[in-house]
Amino acid sequence: MNKKKLFTGLLIAGAVVAGGFALSGKAGRFSDGIAFNDSQPLIQTAYTGPASAQPTDFEKAAGNAVPSVVHIRTVVKFKQSAQRQQFEGMDDDIFRHFFGDGGPRRQYNRPDQKASGSGVIISPDGFIVTNNHVVDGASEITVTLTDRKNYKAEVIGTDPNTDLALIKIDAKDLPAIPVGNSDDVRLGQWVLAIGYPLNLDVTVTQGIISAKSRSIGINRQGSAPVEAFLQTDAAVNPGSSGGALVNTNGELVGINSAIASPTGAYAGYAYSIPSNLMKKVINDIKQFGSVQRGYLGISMAPDNLDDTQKKQLGITADNTGGVYVIGTDPAGAAAAAGVKQGDVITSVNGSAVHTGSELSEQIARLKPGDKVALSLLRNGAESKVEATLKGKLGNMTAGNNTSVSALGADFAALSRQDAARMGIAGGVQVQSLEEGGLLDQQTNMKEGFVITRVGGIAVRTVDELKAALARQNGNFQIEGTYPGSGKTYYYGINEN
Repeated sequence: MNKKKLFTGLLIAGAVVAGGFALSGKAGRFSDGIAFNDSQPLIQTAYTGPASAQPTDFEKAAGNAVPSVVHIRTVVKFKQSAQRQQFEGMDDDIFRHFFGDGGPRRQYNRPDQKASGSGVIISPDGFIVTNNHVVDGASEITVTLTDRKNYKAEVIGTDPNTDLALIKIDAKDLPAIPVGNSDDVRLGQWVLAIGYPLNLDVTVTQGIISAKSRSIGINRQGSAPVEAFLQTDAAVNPGSSGGALVNTNGELVGINSAIASPTGAYAGYAYSIPSNLMKKVINDIKQFGSVQRGYLGISMAPDNLDDTQKKQLGITADNTGGVYVIGTDPAGAAAAAGVKQGDVITSVNGSAVHTGSELSEQIARLKPGDKVALSLLRNGAESKVEATLKGKLGNMTAGNNTSVSALGADFAALSRQDAARMGIAGGVQVQSLEEGGLLDQQTNMKEGFVITRVGGIAVRTVDELKAALARQNGNFQIEGTYPGSGKTYYYGINEN
């Protein structure tokens, strides 16, 4: 089988209407565990359960949750591209004189790309959670509520590592969904998937939780992806990415994110981001503008190893039952706490972990500075250590260009005339953004943004920007605006 066709990689997923039915029948005459029927003898195992099982009612859950799920439509503008035209003799000096070494170029314009997905209202004042891949690169976002009202939305922040995004519309008294505890979700539990598949109206499907903490290697958006999906067989199709997975009480337990399919359409399994992980990520984005993620600093053995691979790594019967540590970062929190290669982590803050995805989810809910209680197996003996999580990027050096370089951008002071037109006292404008810098990795800041404050300190020149950065320690916020927007934007940076 072609592995490339097995997963359809961060599809804009969705849902298809599905129904269910309950089976019922008459009880036979039992004697010593054998049922008799005079006209048609049958041998059966005696039924010792309840006299009759009541069918699950999804009507209340759907009624409570559907008004909180919205349709998201986006427009992504294509940049104009230039392609070199080849002419006979273009290497001659006369061509170089007129066109340079590259030769003449022809401009090609592509049409804007339109897409759709789903989102979930999480507060009455217009905050909506969806997938990062639903709004990534969008120049225009339109949100449609179940009452058919349309709103323009702005992106508050995104986290490619978990494929989550927070957007906002200018509205009040919206039907916010109650958020449940995804840790309480159990295998076999009934759930509903709600979204806008295939550009259809809001659609509800039912299924069960078929797996937890599932990692399928489908998220390739971030530099350190976190996958600990809830797996369900509720039908989900392109268009419902960012939609809701709810329990029978109508509580949000997951954000629908991806499907596993050889065709691109629903083929039996869908994957949702657990609500507890979602809460941490979205709260960080709302408070800081970006996710504040703690760094444990370990390398983990893959979960599915055969006996030969285990032998090569030195994994024996004495060090199984958890997450096997194959290495530690000397600068990480685990090494500082005494965790060593060959240790097996069996629990994090009292919660048992059996797989790397379970451990990653637990750590992803925490931030730099949080203390973590780890239970370990070392040569068959149990022990406990406490680690203080760090930030992965390290502190920025104060008082020199390293701080500005770490942000990954070129800056220039805003002219007095431009500041006056924008109605601000002044600021530092982002001229260009570099891939891999802090602004690129941790924010969705665009070129042209004007920084007016760093950590609450006003900045008007590049030197003032450097000085303000040098005074930051840990997490800080960049405040500013875009020319012509008339709005204030906040971006959070984790410099640890």
